[in-house]
Amino acid sequence: MAPSKDDVRSALGKVSGPDGKPLPESGTLSDIVVTDGKVFFSITVDAAAVPQWEPVRARAEEAVRAIPGVSSALVALTGERTPGTGAAVPPRRPQAQTGPQAAPARPQSGARAPQAPTGIPGVGAIIAVASGKGGVGKSTTAVNLALGLRDLGLKVGILDADIYGPSLPKLLAIRERPQTIGGTRLKPIERHGMPVMSIGFLIEEETPMIWRGPMVMSALTQMLREVEWGSLDVMVVDMPPGTGDAQLTMAQQVPLKGAVIVSTPQDLALIDARRGIAMFRRVNVPVLGIVENMSYFLCPHCGGRTDIFGHGGARAEAERLGVPFLGEVPLDMEIREKSDSGLPVVATNPDGPHAQIYRDIAARVRDGLAGARRPAPKIVIQG
Repeated sequence: MAPSKDDVRSALGKVSGPDGKPLPESGTLSDIVVTDGKVFFSITVDAAAVPQWEPVRARAEEAVRAIPGVSSALVALTGERTPGTGAAVPPRRPQAQTGPQAAPARPQSGARAPQAPTGIPGVGAIIAVASGKGGVGKSTTAVNLALGLRDLGLKVGILDADIYGPSLPKLLAIRERPQTIGGTRLKPIERHGMPVMSIGFLIEEETPMIWRGPMVMSALTQMLREVEWGSLDVMVVDMPPGTGDAQLTMAQQVPLKGAVIVSTPQDLALIDARRGIAMFRRVNVPVLGIVENMSYFLCPHCGGRTDIFGHGGARAEAERLGVPFLGEVPLDMEIREKSDSGLPVVATNPDGPHAQIYRDIAARVRDGLAGARRPAPKIVIQG
């Protein structure tokens, strides 16, 4: 029988915090998510108390894994800063970490080179498809770009990193749940010859993800490093909109080979696209180029063209910022209808004009990957 939230709370009642109180009575637990034997929750404490709570987190995870019917558990420990006490302590996880979460204390003198992010075994290149704001068609672009790269002969996988608003279950009509391998790793879902993973496969469609940033980062790390991706030439990551925790986690914990920015032509979207480009440049991730989505509308009745959101703004912005312009994708009923039906246009109408547009963009991304070089981390002299 599948475990319930009550089962989890009952098991956690046998785990005490440093003050001797059972966890459910400590006021530290987030909402508990239980789906098909997979359990997710976080423990939030004062930053100064994190070292005392890490053994509690480990015992809590062990207790949950022992519940009959639980196939996997993810428990994050979040340290919150009390005003006036300095910086917050990052979440603790038992797995080996890279990036800022695993960084040693700042030395008082001498030189230290930042630790380079470690790759995903078997994955050749990881690229992020990002946007500065939502509603510009980033996820649709990510799916069709991945399929376009597949059509060029590459082995491609796709990860949905938008924890708060996962779109791949809808865009690829995936309703089944991923299986576990050995009780510790997840097997991705296969669609159109590509392995796919999304947090949306693990929760119900209408379940809100009321998670703090550290819990989001832990979930992303698990989907990257605890999934059997197999051998891939390229992993396409559908990023959440904006420039927050998820983007920084990806940039700092995995060696992104490059980023593709999706924008519509109007100035409002381009302002946010600039922020996205600036963020990736700041963390030394090459920008492979900009895609102008919803670039124009062709009337299906008269054939007349209307530039609903303006036209050419993304191309002009790419030229101004010195990044490649990857192509224009029209605002078209076929793309919208097939996306809503889980039938991406590149896979289901490969000989159509829209599929060719995405394949052309994919070819430019492939060529950009061949020339992309992630800048080496700078050595910082301190003291």
